[in-house]
Amino acid sequence: MSISERQQEIVDEFSLFDDWMDKYQHLIEMGKTLPLISPSEKTDDKLIKGCQSKVWLHAQLTDNEVVFTADSDAVITKGIIAILIRVFSKQPPEAVVKAKTDFIDEIGLKEHLSPTRANGLVSMIKQMKLYALAFETQLNE
Repeated sequence: MSISERQQEIVDEFSLFDDWMDKYQHLIEMGKTLPLISPSEKTDDKLIKGCQSKVWLHAQLTDNEVVFTADSDAVITKGIIAILIRVFSKQPPEAVVKAKTDFIDEIGLKEHLSPTRANGLVSMIKQMKLYALAFETQLNE
């Protein structure tokens, strides 16, 4: 499934809920399905800078695809990183680097987050794209 197909799937899921409390609940549930980072990878160098909560993100290249795992100490943040992993994990690095993130605005997520959480969301996307760019460079050497 392509990145845009995964994004549309998430937009469709969130459109089922009219109330933002239900959408938050869905986000929290998504956080419970997060592919968790190995405890040995929960190191300071894996922490995403710019997040109010602690978010650890690990990436590896497997079969020419970026595979992300993560964890957070906050349930909403865990849901946010779970959405991003669902979209970007197991995709070619080039696809992750070039991917648009308009789906976040489509589901209304950014406007329903506190400014610090919205900044954290941007930092998560940036870090995922940086990992993908590093892998893309590595593949093209």
